[in-house]
Amino acid sequence: MHKIPVTVVTGFLGAGKTSLVRHLLQNNQGRRIAVVVNEFGEVGIDGELLRSCQVCEEEDPSDNIVELTNGCLCCTVQEEFFPTMQQLLKRREQIDCMLIETSGLALPKPLVQAFRWPEIRNGATVDGVVTVVDCQALAAGTLVGDLDALEAQRQADPNLEHETPIEELFEDQLACADLVLLTKVDLVDEANRTKVMDWLKQELPPGVKIVPCREGEIQPDILLGFNAAVEDNLDSRPSHHDTEEDHDHDDEVTSVQFISEQTFEPKTLISKLQQLVQQQEIYRIKGFVDVPQKPMRMVLQGVGNRLETFYDRPWQTKESRQTRLVLIGRQLDQTQIVGELRMVV
Repeated sequence: MHKIPVTVVTGFLGAGKTSLVRHLLQNNQGRRIAVVVNEFGEVGIDGELLRSCQVCEEEDPSDNIVELTNGCLCCTVQEEFFPTMQQLLKRREQIDCMLIETSGLALPKPLVQAFRWPEIRNGATVDGVVTVVDCQALAAGTLVGDLDALEAQRQADPNLEHETPIEELFEDQLACADLVLLTKVDLVDEANRTKVMDWLKQELPPGVKIVPCREGEIQPDILLGFNAAVEDNLDSRPSHHDTEEDHDHDDEVTSVQFISEQTFEPKTLISKLQQLVQQQEIYRIKGFVDVPQKPMRMVLQGVGNRLETFYDRPWQTKESRQTRLVLIGRQLDQTQIVGELRMVV
């Protein structure tokens, strides 16, 4: 029986991984695609967004989309990823390819190493690793600082050891990539876009291409069919964690869930969230909002102070019209966040 080709989609928080997977599902060109979504936080925002694409032919869309909810994929791989893959491999004659969307905090290499396990190796292979990078964030220096200053610093000290865990994570994602998708290029002027592209080329392994991408819109043939068998050549993809038997994520990075029966005016809610971003180190905000007098569910998502909204579908008759948000950041004060959001009128 054939091995299922698996594409691992990795990238920093808010880079656009979910938009990419949504677009691929909506433009699958007849491919039967299984999707594994890893979600950071107890409220399964990304998985529900994917299910709302309404592209699944089966009566129960959850049969096609498996959502992991108990932490980073690279950390839960033995507890949940393995039985998930076992169930999917039982259906491999019904699956043409598979996508695994990691969380923004997941290292790609430990996940790929799991494909060396005999129970998985016999039925699936990592076709390629796609790293999604936010061009606007890089140009603004929100992930790796000022690009010119960072480059000058690295040139002056090639043994620099003062990198944050997030910078190491970003470098690991680049080092493991077969392809880099540069998103939000339309939000950056040509000079900064060129600067970001030139910097990325220096950071990437030789031969890894950078493809500009807007709102996840890219031809499926570009994402699929690398035939890289990544699990067999991991030695050529160095990681900061290669000498460690295991890795620990920063315990200070946490998520806060906010669930309310209250309705919110978008501008008022966004203003409050932006205030909270200034007060606390919030990396990522995403969720669904119940807007008064609106039959459609509003999706809210953003990185730092940049928040975007759109209406994805009507509220269903049998579902509760709740506002549900997940905030991800460092040392978050849950009491303050929940308290201030409940005071929004």
